[in-house]
Amino acid sequence: MDRFETGMLARSKAGHDAGKVYVIIGVDSEYVYLADGRIKTIDCPKKKKKKHTQIILDKYDITNADDVKIKRILKEWSKEES
Repeated sequence: MDRFETGMLARSKAGHDAGKVYVIIGVDSEYVYLADGRIKTIDCPKKKKKKHTQIILDKYDITNADDVKIKRILKEWSKEES
């Protein structure tokens, strides 16, 4: 069973962005496509291997989402974590 789903949050475990939280906007067999609404936008998402990400079980509805909505989701989530 594939546990990565579109709309979930994911934390990067490896690379120069380790620890950064993204929204999953796409999934294929080996990779997830991540966006943060600022540097990695919906039009140009970050492609990252599944083994280098840790999912956060919060799931959001991102149908018809734009970069502003992605930024808002991440901002609200970070406030809840604080």
